Amino acid sequence: MLAKLNRLLRHRWMDEADARRAVPPDASERLRRRVHASEQRHTGEVRICVEGGLPTSYLWRHLRDGVSAADIVRQRALMQFSKLRVWDTEDNNGVLIYVLLAEHAIELVADRGVHRLVPPEEWAAIVARLSNALQSGSFEDGLTQALEEVSAVLVAHFPQPEGGAADTPLRPNALPDEPVLR
Repeated sequence: MLAKLNRLLRHRWMDEADARRAVPPDASERLRRRVHASEQRHTGEVRICVEGGLPTSYLWRHLRDGVSAADIVRQRALMQFSKLRVWDTEDNNGVLIYVLLAEHAIELVADRGVHRLVPPEEWAAIVARLSNALQSGSFEDGLTQALEEVSAVLVAHFPQPEGGAADTPLRPNALPDEPVLR
């Protein structure tokens, strides 16, 4: 019971200000530019979301219903995937990089077009490297590396068609590129 209370307090304590400290405005702008540059090379969409803590409704399911913390984090990442419309791509090839600071948790959520092509071990390796970087305090470097690795996956499976020909125009950017900090 004490662990659950501790978790509740940790999530109530951490908020958007913590996310903004982890990814300050200059780092956020650099990440935005990197996402934009990445999306010039593939037809997918990549979003980064960093949250300080979970809303009370998610914590309540953990406390009242006994849903595991890992399941709650995954549910929240899936909700952000939906709310940020990462699923809304022509080829179903959006990817969300989700970080929850209060739990030191990371989720990569890939749309079905990508999910069916990439083995879970590849995503797990990206998450492990990002986790190591975040634990050492290298938020921007870790997010940049994860973005580069996700981009490499998308380029391999969904390359941007060569621009210039009338029948192969570059696809427009469908979603905002800046990281979401909550």
